[in-house]
Amino acid sequence: MKSLFDKVTIRTSKLTTNAYSTSFSLGIKVLGKKYQNPIYAIYGFVRYADEIVDTFHDYDKEKLLKRFRRDTYRAIDEGISLNPILHSFQMTVNKYDIDPELIETFLDSMKMDIYKHRYDREGYKRYILGSAEVVGLMCLKVFLDGDEKEYQRLKPYAMGLGSAFQKINFLRDLHADVNNLERVYFPELNGGRFDEETKKAIEDDIEKDFKQGYEGIKLLPKSTRFGVWLAYVYFYALFRKIKKLQPETIMSERVRIPNRRKYRLLFTTYIKHSFNIL
Repeated sequence: MKSLFDKVTIRTSKLTTNAYSTSFSLGIKVLGKKYQNPIYAIYGFVRYADEIVDTFHDYDKEKLLKRFRRDTYRAIDEGISLNPILHSFQMTVNKYDIDPELIETFLDSMKMDIYKHRYDREGYKRYILGSAEVVGLMCLKVFLDGDEKEYQRLKPYAMGLGSAFQKINFLRDLHADVNNLERVYFPELNGGRFDEETKKAIEDDIEKDFKQGYEGIKLLPKSTRFGVWLAYVYFYALFRKIKKLQPETIMSERVRIPNRRKYRLLFTTYIKHSFNIL
């Protein structure tokens, strides 16, 4: 039965999410039931594309990404794919009328990772737009279930939150990006230094994105608000930890929030959400 195949592909996207991200997995689990599978599908799609450019070093990344792009659009056009990640993604794209331009912008940013190793201000903004902001917009399409007026109203907030999450990832992974992948995303680092002044400038920029994203969370439907707020809480806790560290520490190790801390944050956030304290 086709319905069984559909379920299996969604489970594949869910398995992918659970394997790669504790934070997003917990956030998705507390969304309203109807929103969970579509968000798993979006995360699975994004993660697979990211893996191509970040970890498949012994293969032709450009060729693989071109194939992935072609197969993505074929899946959307035909309404089916034998790739379970792409099948679950196309179901979400077609059900929620996700704009193909968002998908194209995302895939373009993945292509940038193959060739670019240092980003100027313009390139940095373009990469953030494609790798994070449009992903937030894909999720917003699901959360608002076709309400175009609300989508346009909340669009800048979703983009701000996606931007904050991505920039935190850049700081968290600064050691690996610079030393292993030879990538420098922050244009502030193009002079070669990562000192207190540079770190503070980056943090101030991230704080602005977090504030914008937080305002948008308060405007979301209650059935989706808790899950997005929980992801915000996790990333903001990571941000606070990074702010306390010296630049040399960030350049030498990956910064993490232990899972036990994440579960404590889940509990306290749930209590606040229950009493509508946001």
